[in-house]
Amino acid sequence: MLTQLKEVHPDDLRIVYRDFPLISVHDKAALATQARMAADLQGKAVEMHDLLYVNQALWSGLSIEAFESWLSEKAADFDMDVAQFETDLYSEKIVAAVQYAWDNSREIGITGTPFVLINGQIYSGNVPLDFASLDQIIRLIAMGEKQFTSCPPQVIDPEKEYLATLHTEKGDVVIQFYPQQAPVTVNSFIFLAQEGWFDGISFHRVLPGFVAQTGDPSGTGGGNPGYFYKNEIDESLSYDRPGVVGMANSGADTNGSQFFITYDAVPNLDGDYTIFGQVISGMDVLLELTPRDPQMGVNLPPGDMLISVTIEER
Repeated sequence: MLTQLKEVHPDDLRIVYRDFPLISVHDKAALATQARMAADLQGKAVEMHDLLYVNQALWSGLSIEAFESWLSEKAADFDMDVAQFETDLYSEKIVAAVQYAWDNSREIGITGTPFVLINGQIYSGNVPLDFASLDQIIRLIAMGEKQFTSCPPQVIDPEKEYLATLHTEKGDVVIQFYPQQAPVTVNSFIFLAQEGWFDGISFHRVLPGFVAQTGDPSGTGGGNPGYFYKNEIDESLSYDRPGVVGMANSGADTNGSQFFITYDAVPNLDGDYTIFGQVISGMDVLLELTPRDPQMGVNLPPGDMLISVTIEER
């Protein structure tokens, strides 16, 4: 799981390996660590580590004697000098090193494995440690570097016409905005588009028959641009047809950057979510998006990419 996270987030995650044999809990923890150290002397530390990790359920139930024999068999499989391995396994230097690893880990506050720090803070207790959950946390933290400190100044002209073209990996979608009915929303969207906020992000929520949603660089459904603004509800507008563009929120007046486009009439959304545009071209593209319903702790297929957004003023 950690290796997979590192592959996905090579610049945002650091994995540090250190020995922490849980001597007080597992009767063969010290011996397993001694085996890794003994294998290291013959350049086989990684192989022994991976073998022990994958087969823990097997060897943890063995007696000490049976475990020793199992280790020697595996050393032979790795083309190691078995006699030297068996000698090193209980050498004074390695036994002392394992004891130090246990004592030192407790002294510096390591409580268990894996030991996770998030920006220097211990991530422990009754918290999820699955790939999907940690992936979402990393994405949200990394997104913080892109966030803004305040809502942008109002610069659009409500009397002008504004269009946005969503360049997706499935094709283009063109939206005509409603600057008179939702000036703050349209202004914010144009600002974010021009700042590249929407570039290279995914349609993280695609529910056929309901909506396709994007606007979150973290791809988690929990991201925002660092500011919120109030709803702009115009009773003359309704979610009464496909292609209506609305702002997602987590409650009244918590609009940020996430927006959705309807696949059908969904009038139950009226009054709670700002309508600020209408798709005038590209509904066929939206229908090709990969269905995706994000939930914490659930592995999902990758969301289709929103490559970039261009704005046209008329």
